Amino acid sequence: MALRARLEPVERAGALRDALEGQRPNARKAAVLIGLFEQEGEATLIFIRRASTLRSHSGEIAFPGGAIDATDESPVRAALREAQEEIGLHPARAEVLGVMQPVFTVVSNFLIMPVVAYLPQGPGELRLEAGEVADLLLLPLRGLADPAIAHTEVWRRDGLARTVYFYDYGASRVWGATARMLNALLGLLETHKS
Repeated sequence: MALRARLEPVERAGALRDALEGQRPNARKAAVLIGLFEQEGEATLIFIRRASTLRSHSGEIAFPGGAIDATDESPVRAALREAQEEIGLHPARAEVLGVMQPVFTVVSNFLIMPVVAYLPQGPGELRLEAGEVADLLLLPLRGLADPAIAHTEVWRRDGLARTVYFYDYGASRVWGATARMLNALLGLLETHKS
């Protein structure tokens, strides 16, 4: 409930996206599902490792998600649909808590809406779409929140400096847009603790 209070309500997803889209009118729209559940008493996040055969962001760690289709009635529906297609997560298992500020990816020109959901019964039996997903990673939130595994770098592209976030959890490196979303989520949770 505390996290839900810090997230934007799902009804605001369109307005949040529109505000950023005004600055990025040619950006493609996408949504991802940040799925939280309890595993052995630990809050855990669901990530995927994208297939190495994909054209963009191949082999990278990401949240399940993808492009918003014309048939998707909202970014929330798109995130749930994509999670079902990519990892077999049934939408009925996800209690959507809210959305976070959209994130823009410079390299692939996507405006991504992060949709946060709690899975009270866990993710259930999952099946990976081999053409899109190479691996499933269930990473503990506490481990990801350890400041010792995080760092930032300043990268330049098109004359602009950007802060790039990195989280090195064991052999898994979360970076780029996914790391920015993770950083925002951890920030919301830190706000809750203080």
